[in-house]
Amino acid sequence: MLRWLTAGESHGPELVAVLEGLPSGVPISREAIQADLERRKLGYGRGARMKFEQDELNFSGGVRHGLSMGSPIALRIGNTEWPKWVDVMSAEPVDAAALESGRGAALTRPRPGHADLVGMQKYGFDDARPVLERASARETAARVALGAVARAFLGELGVTLVSHTLSIGPVRVPEGAPLPTAADVSALDADPLRCFDQETSTRMVAEVDDAHDTGDTLGGVVEVLAYGLPPGLGSYVQWDRKLDARLAAALMSIQAIKGVEIGDGFETTRRRGSQAHDELVVDDSDGLITRLSDKAGGTEGGMSTGTLLRVRAGMKPIATVPHALRTVDVATGAAAAAHHQRSDVCAVPAAGVVAEAMVALVLADAMIEKFGGDSVAETRRNLDAYLAAIPTALRSASSSAVESTAPE
Repeated sequence: MLRWLTAGESHGPELVAVLEGLPSGVPISREAIQADLERRKLGYGRGARMKFEQDELNFSGGVRHGLSMGSPIALRIGNTEWPKWVDVMSAEPVDAAALESGRGAALTRPRPGHADLVGMQKYGFDDARPVLERASARETAARVALGAVARAFLGELGVTLVSHTLSIGPVRVPEGAPLPTAADVSALDADPLRCFDQETSTRMVAEVDDAHDTGDTLGGVVEVLAYGLPPGLGSYVQWDRKLDARLAAALMSIQAIKGVEIGDGFETTRRRGSQAHDELVVDDSDGLITRLSDKAGGTEGGMSTGTLLRVRAGMKPIATVPHALRTVDVATGAAAAAHHQRSDVCAVPAAGVVAEAMVALVLADAMIEKFGGDSVAETRRNLDAYLAAIPTALRSASSSAVESTAPE
């Protein structure tokens, strides 16, 4: 089993992440993880924080000479802005007088759409600072770092992941548009909104500009694609072992995500049954079973089918709105305008990178659950043996492709 934890606050000295259960022998590159942390900052409509706050990545354990050791991997992401927040976020008691103004002033006007009010109620705080510091999307930097490690493991098994933006506000990629592959990631990252359709991207930029000009924010939908998965990850025998359920939980745990769908998801609910499912046929050229479509998005009955996995996540508009939404000052009970410092107009492209990391972690966990192995070489042997043992009559073209493309 693969387990992961993160710790740390938005303006604390560092984020800490631990990944336990990864086999030995997985190539771990500090540069590759750092590159993913930079990808998390991409996207037209991001705020100033992405420009001045640097992520300082360091390993504390689990990696030696560029390879995982099979022991827990521990990493730290330092916050270069920490010197400005030493008093506000000090672990030791500080003089209250030093916190009465500026950054240290009590945040008593909870922001609608954030965890502020409920967090204050739940944990007994009279100040929203302890809530927003941990609930902040800054925490996703730790997830992205761990996801980069998980993706390196999946790559050793012939699985590749790609994320892209499907919609920003009302602007959406047309149905049936080509899907990006691993070869397109550089082009995606170079696009302002990480959108694979150039015409749609141009319209998305205009939508972000309009939201910026009117003091508003935007949400959207991202999609993660997993190429090369074998059939049979997950299980139908128990609710918490279903692969699609695990993916949905992981994606819903990302800050600001309000909806998840697998494959065509909600669109499928508008179809009649005769048009909703992926029919099975035998390919005359090789005798392998193939599906005529991929409406299910790569899962059936809680298991991977071996076809392209497609999972989507919907992000709400950022709740820190320049239009200062109405709230209540909990210190006085009076009506007030919500706290507003800086914010992004749109963080959907970054949400795609975070979603990619969470999908990588879930799939890596499912691979280890299914194929085991204390080293990645053992895991790969088990995967190859599993695929070879599937009777030819039951094989699909996709599972055969996984077998043939598994690294040596």
